[in-house]
Amino acid sequence: MTHPRTTPAARTDGPQDDTPAHGDTAARDAQGPESAAERDARAPGEANLRATTDTPSTPGTHTTQPTLDTALASSPAGLRRHLTTHLDPAALAWLEHALDEAAAHPGIHGPISAWELRLAEAGRRCGAAYADAARVLILDAARAGTDALTRVYFQGTADERRAVLHALPHLVSGPGALPLVEDALRTNDTRLLTAAVGPYAARHLAPHAWRHAVLKCLFTGVPVDRVADLPRRARGDGELARMLGDYAAERTAADRTVPEDLYRVLDLTESAGPAPGTDHPHGKES
Repeated sequence: MTHPRTTPAARTDGPQDDTPAHGDTAARDAQGPESAAERDARAPGEANLRATTDTPSTPGTHTTQPTLDTALASSPAGLRRHLTTHLDPAALAWLEHALDEAAAHPGIHGPISAWELRLAEAGRRCGAAYADAARVLILDAARAGTDALTRVYFQGTADERRAVLHALPHLVSGPGALPLVEDALRTNDTRLLTAAVGPYAARHLAPHAWRHAVLKCLFTGVPVDRVADLPRRARGDGELARMLGDYAAERTAADRTVPEDLYRVLDLTESAGPAPGTDHPHGKES
């Protein structure tokens, strides 16, 4: 491959405070600012982290992520079936009560709603492996709109923010919640980034921002197969191909390894593209 001119590396923004509140199960702290060399050394460990769910409270109880990821991408009904199958009786009873409570008192009520308190309890009640799924179901039962989701996102822990991002495709039909996705894409928390590049971003993120989201995945070691609808959105995207080529040239010049995922995305950009002038996620001219 002939590399285009070398350009400066894209900036990754500062750390996010990932310390859980409300007594919830502790989550891994977001990554702080680091050098390129440190980032390279850290990437394999991040890949291993993404293979599991939240750090479990009991050693030796890791649950692998693919099955749960599939459930999170499904409908709330499918997600509920998944939890019904996997939760122990006490956790399932708690979840059923929390969902009934949220359905009976939806929306926002006062300084904090009862269902918001249940979001904070989910890690302790259901276990870290299933907390994301439980929180998504509670948000769905509460019929949380953009305002409620925004409040939960900016006032919640990193775990709660991740649940909001997973819930967006089910609860928000238009682009009104994009500021939440954009905020998550500015972090270095790989689990938050993974949630941010889900189906909602695939539907609504503008081409320029979406391209930078793909590059952010490459910078931080998030596998590109976690980017929802990647083949469709990358297909024939010459600008994305140029950005990937610049990044590959920069790493090669610095004697660093080029991520294999970069070539996977580059191959997608070389497939047949849309008609000229359709640089919009929904096929409309921007």
